[in-house]
Formats: sequence, structure tokens, C-alpha cells
Amino acid sequence: MTTTGDRVFQAIVADVEYPVFVVTGSASDEPAGCLVGFTTQCSIEPLRFLVCVSKNNHTWEIAMRTSTLAVHLVRPDQRDLAAHFGSRSAKDDPMKMASWPLLDGPEGVPIVPGCDWFQGRVLDRFDLGDHTGFLLEPVDGRLGRDGDGQLGFQGAADIDAGQPAGTPEDPA
Repeated sequence: MTTTGDRVFQAIVADVEYPVFVVTGSASDEPAGCLVGFTTQCSIEPLRFLVCVSKNNHTWEIAMRTSTLAVHLVRPDQRDLAAHFGSRSAKDDPMKMASWPLLDGPEGVPIVPGCDWFQGRVLDRFDLGDHTGFLLEPVDGRLGRDGDGQLGFQGAADIDAGQPAGTPEDPA
């Protein structure tokens, strides 16, 4: 049942321009990556960043088993990157990671060339409903290019998700 509070909340956040990022990780030599729209810096001292990954996403399975993740800023002219990582799932397309050029980053984490990125140590994981929040401590990174701002949620809204929203029946 949808409440008045639900409708008001949904109307407010419908116009919010969240930045989107590509998050990558690797566990047992298996790389994964996805487009995420729920992220935020959550502390200044010490520096902390929260990345929320859908439990329906293959990247979630990898993120649950790794100690580090890389967070890549997506620029407005990188819609092809956003579409690749946002509309394709490794569950349905096993070649998703192999079909995009990636670099080997610190600790084996895949790095997307042409992006500004930072790598974060996973300090904690939080169950947030249909997503898990990964609290990151920045430990490495590179500024890869000049660019104008970032691609936002509204700018990527027409990209069909590789996996449906909601909580999976059995995420494990």
C-alpha cells in the first residue's frame, strides 16, 4: 500500500540529480562492474564514501566477497560506458567485463580507462533493503582526464537496467 509519505518522497527524489558511477571489483579472479546511482561521501574526517549496490546485480555477489572496490566518475560524454555497465548484466551476458577495455588496478580491481577513479577499502557492509551499502575508505586513485561535471541519474534515466529493481528471492 502506497502512503502519502511514499508519494511525497517519490515526487521529491524524482527530480534529484544524483551522480552515477561505475563500481568495479574482483573476487577469486572474477571481475565485475555495474552502474550505481546511490552513492555519497559520508564523512570528511576521516574520508568515507558509501556505495549502494543492488542485491540483484552480479557485482553485488563479487562486492560481498572482496575487500576493495573502485569507484569511477562517469562524465556526460561517457553515456556508452554508463549504458554498458548499466544495461548489461554478467548474469545474462558473461562477456560483459571482457567486452569493455579494462586495466588491472591495485589489488586486481578492474579500472575503467578514461575515468577519474578512486579505490576504497571496504570497512563495513549494511543491509539497506534491496541494496547493500559498502562503506569505503579511499586508499588509491587517479585523475585520468579533464571533463565537464558528471553524468547524473536524470541523464541516464533512459538506460534500461540489466537487472530488475527489488530484492532478489535468494541473493546468496
